[in-house]
Amino acid sequence: MSYTSPARRSPSATGGARAGGGIKLLVILVGLMWLSEIVDTALNGALDRYGILARDPEGLVGVVTAPFLHLGFGHLISNTLPLVTLGALIALSGAIRLFSVTAIVTAVGGIGTWLVSPPNTITIGASGLVFGYAAYLVARGVFNRRIGQVLIGVLVVIVWGSALLGGLLPQDGISWQGHLFGAIAGVLAAWFLADDRAPRRVPPR
Repeated sequence: MSYTSPARRSPSATGGARAGGGIKLLVILVGLMWLSEIVDTALNGALDRYGILARDPEGLVGVVTAPFLHLGFGHLISNTLPLVTLGALIALSGAIRLFSVTAIVTAVGGIGTWLVSPPNTITIGASGLVFGYAAYLVARGVFNRRIGQVLIGVLVVIVWGSALLGGLLPQDGISWQGHLFGAIAGVLAAWFLADDRAPRRVPPR
């Protein structure tokens, strides 16, 4: 009797394919943000009303849409650089991990922003996602107890720490609520997605 089995891929090839999928997803996310801003500019800012409208049931749609909306290209550019940098570090673990972190930060951070922001205010922008990515990268190494991930977290604090702390201070026109709850959501994502919480495979007998 003859049989065939699938070729085994080397760990480096598997890791490269996983990282490639994560980077592709990151490119799609950032591309959608830029496309949204191009359309919004053509419509004279008409899309901005779909941000997070605090404590208004209709404003809950903004939990999903707000990260893709920005108050002009200057706002978008200021978010793009840290989003791509931090997102790429997460994307190295694959598209599923990047999607999971993004979904948790978007949902938890968005709902927290919706609950706590001042009434009759609309929050837009990907900065909450930036804070979530940063907090995830800092907390990930703590939960996973991996020295490499801890060092990445330390690097994030060194490079972005002062800017992130400054974003938590109340300032006119800036949603510190979105930043705060984005960061909280990032820590929750790191805990929920920690290695010791992942389902273990039962070896074949």
